[in-house]
Amino acid sequence: MARVVVVDDEPMVCGFLRTILGSAPDIEIVDEAHDGAAGIEAVRRGRPA
Repeated sequence: MARVVVVDDEPMVCGFLRTILGSAPDIEIVDEAHDGAAGIEAVRRGRPA
């Protein structure tokens, strides 16, 4: 299973990506962020792989 952090500066785009990626049986959304710094922290917390 792929563990994914969704990062985009537009919350609506993140929501769209969460919906699309989250519907795949082999993808787990572990966190979401809306800028680069928050994305780095989200990766540290969620440990995507």
